[in-house]
Amino acid sequence: MAASLSSVVFVASVPSLKAKKGRHLGSFSSQNPFHCSPLSSSRFLSRKFHSVQATILQENEEKVTVEESFQSNSFPEDDGKGCSGAPPDSSSSSVLNRWVIKFEQSFNVFLTESVIKILDTLYHDRDYARFFVLETIARVPYFAFMSVLHMYESFGWWRRADYLKVHFAESWNEMHHLLIMEELGGNAWWFDRFLAQHIAIFYYFMTVFMYVLSPRMAYHLSECVESHAYETYDKFIKSQGDELKNLPAPEIAVRYYTEGDLYLFDEFQTARAPKSRRPKIENLYDVFLNIRDDEAEHCKTMKACQTHGNLRSPHSYPEDAFDDESGSILPQADCEGIVDCIKKSVSSH
Repeated sequence: MAASLSSVVFVASVPSLKAKKGRHLGSFSSQNPFHCSPLSSSRFLSRKFHSVQATILQENEEKVTVEESFQSNSFPEDDGKGCSGAPPDSSSSSVLNRWVIKFEQSFNVFLTESVIKILDTLYHDRDYARFFVLETIARVPYFAFMSVLHMYESFGWWRRADYLKVHFAESWNEMHHLLIMEELGGNAWWFDRFLAQHIAIFYYFMTVFMYVLSPRMAYHLSECVESHAYETYDKFIKSQGDELKNLPAPEIAVRYYTEGDLYLFDEFQTARAPKSRRPKIENLYDVFLNIRDDEAEHCKTMKACQTHGNLRSPHSYPEDAFDDESGSILPQADCEGIVDCIKKSVSSH
């Protein structure tokens, strides 16, 4: 099996590293909390490194506000709005590819909304337990992405170093969300732990399978999950804000957001320049405000990932991308997932 997959992958064309330079994500509406506008190179990197592919928030944008939430039923023709927005280059895709994207997004929206209805029924009056379940589930896709990327690298097919760095930082962020919920007592009931952990196991294998077939689909599903998490925290903050301001912040939240090396905190926020966001934690309201804003940053990253090659670590420069210290370089893949590699290998003959 490995031999056959390897042959398929190497038949697909592999672009040079230079082809990956110089592409930016398009700027999005400033009214959408998950959209961002480009930051000039003089504010982030020197002119020499102006080709960074991540989009950057303006430095004076301190907090994410809800102006326009994702429209979960939108499709490629809906101008990229919502967790179902298509990649920016979908307009030039074939009719078949557009229908494939529409099917992927429809399936993801249906799956996400089905799980949301179950959680709404089980946790309509138990917020911290709901957050514990959400955070247990939300960190799973990043494990799955890294597992598949490590498999590709181990087989010698290609390396995506920036993807590995960013996805690990995302899982690190979600892990601290989970630790905060545990400190708040969200995992006190055996049933909540049992449900969250078993959903996570199923979700892991499902995401691995999905990511192998279509990374675009897997990233879109994660965007929908993160979008729901953002909206859930935002509603909680608006309804419980006054009470939260009178409660102390958990120690784990203070340490994560304000102390020590914040490299990994900056790393998962690919739409921001490093060090452009430094939260204050004075009470429990600040904790949930920052968790909510973290989820918005995850949404932006997952949206960027749906367009092949758009993701770059905020700490990386084009000149040293995918080049390790020993000097060995594995090629960047021109295809995504097994199905895409097979399709491109067939069409090239």
